[in-house]
Amino acid sequence: MSQSIEELVRSRYGAVAQRGLSSQQQGVQAVASAFGYSAEQLASIPAEANLGLSCGNPTAFASLKAGEVVVDLGCGGGLDVFLAAARVGPHGRAIGIDMTPEMLALARKNAEASGATNVEFHQATIDQLPLADASVDCVISNCVINLAPDKSAVFREIARVLKPGGRLAVSDLALRKPLPAEISGDLLAYVGCIAGAIPIEDYRQGLLAAGFAAVEIVDTGADLNAYAQIENQSGCCSPAMGGSCGASDPGGLPILESAEEDLITRFRDLLSRFDINAYVASVRVYAVKP
Repeated sequence: MSQSIEELVRSRYGAVAQRGLSSQQQGVQAVASAFGYSAEQLASIPAEANLGLSCGNPTAFASLKAGEVVVDLGCGGGLDVFLAAARVGPHGRAIGIDMTPEMLALARKNAEASGATNVEFHQATIDQLPLADASVDCVISNCVINLAPDKSAVFREIARVLKPGGRLAVSDLALRKPLPAEISGDLLAYVGCIAGAIPIEDYRQGLLAAGFAAVEIVDTGADLNAYAQIENQSGCCSPAMGGSCGASDPGGLPILESAEEDLITRFRDLLSRFDINAYVASVRVYAVKP
C-alpha cells in the first residue's frame, strides 16, 4: 500500500506544480499569511515558489545562522529553501529535497529567477536522503512528513544526516483525536495531508525513538479552513483534488481514478460534514540531535 500512496502523492503534486499557483493570486497569498508568512517574506522570493501548500512557517523558528547547511524535506517550488538561503547567507547552503520531478523543475526555475547561488535541489524520497551522515545543521519541512507512509524511517533518516547538536524545525499536521472512519479510510484525505497525520503524542514518541532530545510539539491553533480560500487548488489539505474514489486497494483505502469534479465534490462534502479543526492540528515541531 505504501508504494501506491507514494505514486499517487507524486502524481497529484506533480499536477499541482503545473497549475500556475503563486503569491500573485489572492487566495494563495492568504493561505501563506494565515500560516505565518509576512508580506515582506513573500515579496523577497519568486511568487511561483509559494503554492499555498503550507501549514506553518518553519524558517520562523529554525534559528538559522549564517554559514549553516539547511535541508528542506518536500521543498515543492522552493518557498522555504529561498527564505532559508537568505538566512544562512552566501557561505551557507539551502538544499531542497522532493520526489516529484515537476516540483523540482519549478524550484530550479525559481532559483534561476531569484539569482540565488547557495541553493540546490535533489530528487529523492524523504526517508532516503542523498546526503552524508552528520552533514546538516538544520532540517526543516512544511506539511510533508504527514504524507510519508513510514514516518519512523523519516525520523531516523533526519537523525542520520544531522550533525551532533543539529536540530529539526518542522511545520506539520498531527491529530488531536482519532479521525472518523470515513476520513481515515479515504485515500483522497491521505493525499490531502489529513488521513496520513498521526497523533501528537505518537509524533513525539517517534522522534524520541529515533534518538532526538528536547522534543517540543506545539499546537499553533491555526485554522485549517484557510485552505478553502484557494479556488480549485489541488494539493495539501485543499478542497480540490484530481481523481475519484472507487474500488479499494489491498490496503483498504479507496483507489483514485478520474472524474475530477466528482472528487472535488466529495472532498468538500467531507469538509462540510466534519470540523477538521476538531481532529487535526497545525503543529510546530522542534527537536535536537544530541
